[in-house]
Amino acid sequence: MLSNSLIELDRAHLVHPVASYRGHERTGVRVLKSATGATVTDATGHQMIDGFAGLWCVNAGYGQESIVEAATRQLRELPYATGYFGLGSEPAIRLAAELAERAPGDLNHVYFTLGGSDAVDSTVRFIHYYQNARGRPQKNQFISIEQGYHGSSTVGAGLTALPAFHAGFDVPLHWQHKIPSHYAYRNPAGSDPQAIIEASLAALRRKVEELGQHRVAAFYVEPIQGSGGVLVPPSGWMKSMRDLCTELDILFVADEVITGFGRTGPLFACSEDDIVPDLMTTAKGLTSGYVPMGAVFMSDHVYDTIADGAGETAVGHGYTYSAHPVSAAVGLEVLRLYETGLLDNGRKAGARLIAGLERLSDHPLVGDVRGRGMLAAIELVVDKQRKTPLPAVANPSRRIFDRAWDNGLIIRAFGNGVLGYAPPLCCTETEIDAIVERTRMTLDQTLEDPDVRAALA
Repeated sequence: MLSNSLIELDRAHLVHPVASYRGHERTGVRVLKSATGATVTDATGHQMIDGFAGLWCVNAGYGQESIVEAATRQLRELPYATGYFGLGSEPAIRLAAELAERAPGDLNHVYFTLGGSDAVDSTVRFIHYYQNARGRPQKNQFISIEQGYHGSSTVGAGLTALPAFHAGFDVPLHWQHKIPSHYAYRNPAGSDPQAIIEASLAALRRKVEELGQHRVAAFYVEPIQGSGGVLVPPSGWMKSMRDLCTELDILFVADEVITGFGRTGPLFACSEDDIVPDLMTTAKGLTSGYVPMGAVFMSDHVYDTIADGAGETAVGHGYTYSAHPVSAAVGLEVLRLYETGLLDNGRKAGARLIAGLERLSDHPLVGDVRGRGMLAAIELVVDKQRKTPLPAVANPSRRIFDRAWDNGLIIRAFGNGVLGYAPPLCCTETEIDAIVERTRMTLDQTLEDPDVRAALA
């Protein structure tokens, strides 16, 4: 009775993100009731392994009591502190220092936000200020990558290059530009890593020449393109693109909202890629999704240029909840958990996950398996040689999600049949094996879908 009541209240009042409003009204909400470790239970008592860690974010897993205790202590002692007026709180100060100590290179300055989208927005504002402070206001054009994701705010959605985030919203904005993705499985340059790197370098050079090098302010990239389908660049791609940006006097912004905090193995994927970006965005795993928080990391030269340019004048960018003490207290405890076992477990579990998914390559529908650490994807096709996607009439994103749910597994199903995985770092070997086995069941059921069978015929 309670569940039915909630479903009707949800239909009437709660607007869901990235959803067909009318479609959601018809199907109704699935109410999640509780969770522990990597297991989520809905209001009917149905239990599932959360193979997507909420929304790529519950890296530490559910029900970590020490995180709850850290938040509770801080709520009792100091539930809010503004960063305005030169004020601050101990948790926020300590978290900024701890993060700066662990960040690549000279990313020594941390500006806290509420999440990933406003972290990206903050970088845009900081970059404009930086270029103006340098006396180069004409450097106001921004470049990102097709199939990239940089948030859902107006500015971030324009840097994002996914059609659903553009349609009807009048974005991208006129100063936001794109180059093709490195997407190895479907790259016109072929699958050779060096050919893909050279193609991306050439594409960035062409775009900069088209816009004018003197006008390009920044280049945005995810170490792995998450919402675009978990697209993993060839080894050396990030470093090559970073070096070109340095050569062309273009700020390099690494969006680690998804990849940060152990998702690919190390605390930050940029460390593994052997690069130091000019700015870096994080969120999600920063607090393991327990409370909202994001962060912008600034290199010394970006910070110093802004600070010197402003002089004694305030830099007019701020949020009410920036450096929130409760979020910071949670962030400190989550960081401790990462470094006292979770990162190590995540590396082992990630290797097991990738190996398990690769064993599914012989399935008739599996065209590609890709990933790094606890971030992976399977791309489904009906013709492996031609790489033909599942037909839209099969409604793969909805039906595959539903099948996996019924099989006791939460995954993300993108577009015409890309399955995304980002389990909590706390997963046991048994849970990883169950993710793989339940995926195989889901693939077998999808193979029997009449619309898929028709496309295979």
